[in-house]
Amino acid sequence: MTLGKLTTALSVSLCLGFTALPQPGATLAYIGTYTGAKSKGIYVSRLDLSTGTLSTPVLAAESANPSFLAVHPTRDFLYAVNEIGTYDGKPTGSVSAFAVNRETGMLSAVNRQSSMGGGPAHLTVDHGGRNVLVANYGGGSVAVLPIGPDGALKPASAFIQHTGSSVNPERQRQPYAHSVNVDASDRFAYVTDLGIDKVMIYRLDASKGTLVASDPPFTATQPGSGPRHLALHPQGPFAYVINELQNSVTAFARDPERGGLTALQTISTLPAEQKALPNFSTAEVLVHPSGRFLYGSNRGHDSIAVFSIDQKSGRLTFVEAQSTQGSTPRGFGIDPTGAYLLAGNQRSDSVVVFRIDQKTGRLTPTGSKIEVGAPVSVKFVAAR
Repeated sequence: MTLGKLTTALSVSLCLGFTALPQPGATLAYIGTYTGAKSKGIYVSRLDLSTGTLSTPVLAAESANPSFLAVHPTRDFLYAVNEIGTYDGKPTGSVSAFAVNRETGMLSAVNRQSSMGGGPAHLTVDHGGRNVLVANYGGGSVAVLPIGPDGALKPASAFIQHTGSSVNPERQRQPYAHSVNVDASDRFAYVTDLGIDKVMIYRLDASKGTLVASDPPFTATQPGSGPRHLALHPQGPFAYVINELQNSVTAFARDPERGGLTALQTISTLPAEQKALPNFSTAEVLVHPSGRFLYGSNRGHDSIAVFSIDQKSGRLTFVEAQSTQGSTPRGFGIDPTGAYLLAGNQRSDSVVVFRIDQKTGRLTPTGSKIEVGAPVSVKFVAAR
């Protein structure tokens, strides 16, 4: 970023009440969006960890449909999918790399690469910070993009095309890779594919940026369930998949040596008295940093489902479904301290803050709500 641009960014930030100076107990919340009349890209707000209050959001960087974000382990770089159908004259989306200014919150574009498939919907950075892995929903594929020393993305070093279909004629005629996650050892990558009702399991060589089918190569989910996102338990050998078409979460035992998943339980994300309506579907799933609670978003019902996790068995117990105070919570984030959950209401253009009860996992609104056009992903970087 040039001195002139930095000065302009500082001036804009200060005018909007977003201080460029470090604040004790504050973290930067980056919000990925679908761009249009109300959004131009990635926004940033400062979360006060003592009060659970968000500052007025500022445009951190312009970008086309940066719906999902991922942060580099050093916190110096941020990566975003560009959920588009054409890039560089080819039928593919892209992934953008940004340098993070942790004092101002502004993002500086580093470079951009093809995602190797249409409509990239999710991405992650391996724990060593060596690769970005991206799931292409429209293309039904997964790709690996190596990261250079300067945070720049290199062209894809691996690409795998999924094949097949499943039982829902409207939503499962072909593969739809919806998310990709890497285990803590950087040895296994898990790709949920909504279109074929499978969690594909790959062996990752992070030093070479390669993917090969593991043994077993996949775990099948219930027919018609539509596995969307996956969350790995931070301490135990468990994984959790939220099923978009079934309004449920499936708990799995995970073999840390071979990467295999064994289903333990499938449980509804809705209260017992609530029937699933045609417009209901799930979206995001996250495990609390403590490993004691699981959260999943319900679109249509417009709530966050809260579960407690049995630390020995990995099984879930439904706790509550808390209203997100908006419409269509496509994504949400939990700050690294585990104190707050920020829910993005895509269709009502808002991000709402909830305080997390550390004993029960229950959510209570803090009263802080900001306006952001079509918010989706929420990621955090400690402020300086």
